[in-house]
Amino acid sequence: MSLRKSKLDLLVRVRYSNPLPAPPCPPKLVDIPTNPLRYAQPTFINVVTNDTPLPMIVDAECGMPLDLGRWEYLWEENGNDDTLNPDPDNLPSLDPKDRLLLGDPSTYATPYTIPTTSGTSTPLPPHVPWLRKTEYLSREGVQRTSSSHESKQLLQPINVSHEAQLQTIEAGFTASTSLDLSTLSHPNKTGVTAIQSYDVLPDADIWANAYDLFRFNERPGERPIDTEDPRLDCAILRPMESDGDHFLAYYLTKEDADALEFKEERFALKSGEENRTTAFHFVRDYETVKIEQEVPNEFLLVLDNGDAGERGPGAYYKNIERKMTLKKKRMNQNDTYADKWQVVHISHVAMSSDELEERNEALAEVVDPLYLFSRDAEGEVDADGEVDIGGIEIGTEGDAEGDGGIMAEIF
Repeated sequence: MSLRKSKLDLLVRVRYSNPLPAPPCPPKLVDIPTNPLRYAQPTFINVVTNDTPLPMIVDAECGMPLDLGRWEYLWEENGNDDTLNPDPDNLPSLDPKDRLLLGDPSTYATPYTIPTTSGTSTPLPPHVPWLRKTEYLSREGVQRTSSSHESKQLLQPINVSHEAQLQTIEAGFTASTSLDLSTLSHPNKTGVTAIQSYDVLPDADIWANAYDLFRFNERPGERPIDTEDPRLDCAILRPMESDGDHFLAYYLTKEDADALEFKEERFALKSGEENRTTAFHFVRDYETVKIEQEVPNEFLLVLDNGDAGERGPGAYYKNIERKMTLKKKRMNQNDTYADKWQVVHISHVAMSSDELEERNEALAEVVDPLYLFSRDAEGEVDADGEVDIGGIEIGTEGDAEGDGGIMAEIF
């Protein structure tokens, strides 16, 4: 029987020992058991601290000597006291150094300078943090000067008396009636002048409606961008929920004729009438990317020349409640919908008594001159800043708690 030898059998492992010599002296870090009661308390040296005088060299005049011998009036009975009590009509001239100290540093045009031994002065550099680029230094100086001028304007006293407020209101009416359009110019475009002015008024026709602004990352619908689609201005967004995620279902009509007929009947309807049903079919789902609950700088604006005769000429506005940005939701076959609708049938019906009452309450904000007084009488504000009106609790930020519908629950 042959034996199998490996290459490792030819190697001899030799181990050499390298013993360390004993240390010549005992170790310094020796663990010596010590009783903590032997330690001294910090209060042990309080007596020594109180008995040790502090090396403070202070003269009797605290560094500000006052030579009373310069005033003869203090030592003579009939001396002249003009040096101590000068005449306010004939004040002595101040030293230039003292006159500089009495001035306001914020009114100086040039910055404070550091005197040097050669007689010249170098201005102090602006306060700039380290590791900043040099091209921002001059910009910072301009911003500081502009901010200082703004602070001076804000510090001016404002008369808030009742008479001053009435004068300001009257001045506003006077300025609006005696407006010269030739003096108005566009702030950014040179050569553009005003040709007509309008009174900015709330739009009472649509004030009771709540408007939201939706922005799509891509054009909704299946048609290309260069093709006109009249269905987009009468689409339907329905709130949906799937596995705790909230999104919006988008519906459009099948044909353009259905959308045009729906819009014509909608504008031709009168109060109390009903129209035929219009079918809106499901297109796809959208999810919200960003929701802005407050939109202070965007409005619905209608320029009316008063040709219809129902109201005078003016620029009628309505504020936007919320602004949302939508993007396409990725389709997932495993999503479980609570109530998925493929077709939505829309028809106009008469408003109920509760809906009419809610609409009149919203319209009273711009129609009823005593709206603020009636609201203070009906609504009671609690400690958390919430108003309880009609069984619905409304917070100060505009959110409603109660039966606010699916939109209130989602957003």
